[in-house]
Amino acid sequence: MMSGQGIAQFIPLILIFVIFYFFLIRPQQKRVKDHKAMVQSLKRGDEIITSGGIIGIVDRVMEDDRIEVVIGENTKVQIIRSTITSLLKKEEVKK
Repeated sequence: MMSGQGIAQFIPLILIFVIFYFFLIRPQQKRVKDHKAMVQSLKRGDEIITSGGIIGIVDRVMEDDRIEVVIGENTKVQIIRSTITSLLKKEEVKK
């Protein structure tokens, strides 16, 4: 049988795990979820930044996890959706 002193030795470890969970693991999971939602909601006209630092405007959303992006005059590139790090501005829907 475990004594009260034996359980008391594990309390600091349990507290450290709880602190790690709330300050590191949960926020990271939220960032991943938010990034996935942002990438899924991309549409034509959105201005984006890739992980390589390239700024472009979404020209075409393709079916197989690729997006065609205009990065300059007469310059289009295809990139993988997951490499998009942030959305600068969304295209407003004109009524």
